Amino acid sequence: MLSSIGPTGFILLAVIALLLFGPNKLPELGRAVGRTFREFKEGARDIISDDDSSTRKEQEKAKPLAAESQPAHKPADKRLPE
Repeated sequence: MLSSIGPTGFILLAVIALLLFGPNKLPELGRAVGRTFREFKEGARDIISDDDSSTRKEQEKAKPLAAESQPAHKPADKRLPE
């Protein structure tokens, strides 16, 4: 989406923002946008880590079941000697 906006477009957006909000409000607006992005990133990381931890728990539950399905001892090799 931003790839279609050239340098001229960014300059035009900056001028419009300056006219709308004034020079005193722009730093506050920038900080608010930065905080919003930071909170979004933290939330996304939390969701990803929650998914990872739930996947690990499911794998840990599956390990004992897989161990029970395999025989405790290995059967002897029944190949004929050469």
